Amino acid sequence: MGSETAMRGALRADDLLSLEEYHRERLGFRARVLAHKALRQVAIGPNATLYFEDRLTIQYQVQEMLRIERIFEAEAIAEELAAYNPLIPTGQNLKATFMLEFPDVEERRQRLAVLGGIETCLFARVGDGRRIACVADEDLERTSDDKTAAVHFVRFEFAAAEIDALKSGAQLDFLIDHPHYRHFATLSDAQRAALVADFD
Repeated sequence: MGSETAMRGALRADDLLSLEEYHRERLGFRARVLAHKALRQVAIGPNATLYFEDRLTIQYQVQEMLRIERIFEAEAIAEELAAYNPLIPTGQNLKATFMLEFPDVEERRQRLAVLGGIETCLFARVGDGRRIACVADEDLERTSDDKTAAVHFVRFEFAAAEIDALKSGAQLDFLIDHPHYRHFATLSDAQRAALVADFD
């Protein structure tokens, strides 16, 4: 998603807890983030899930990376922020990690081999409106020779009228229309409210 330059709500170094502060507060912070994430997961059929990111989920990922790698130098922290900030929604879009999940290793290999291009078959829809195609994998290509990766990074760009409709209570659906995987998901009111907050 690196080609998008708008950085509304970007994290800065002074938004982060120091390693010592994070060590003290990690359990409580992690519990808050996990509760927050619960409404930001959308299963589309049995094997595809969108995990929607926002400023809080990205802060958690950055804090965990800094903790694991014991990063405390300003330059290294700046590099982590530069890598993760593009995953934060800008106010006109939703951003997500799109995962294809097959518990069995052999089934995963077989299914990913026939799901090439699935990221181009992923759409959002507001009410009875148009299909909104996602923008996928702007950092690198993740489909080759008809095979696809299990993880993709996607964003959905919404028109102002669509955002207004969502804020007024319009239904939000996500769907996959691939020859080997056709499913859709309609968000609950709680899920929709959680994602609509990304447009504030």
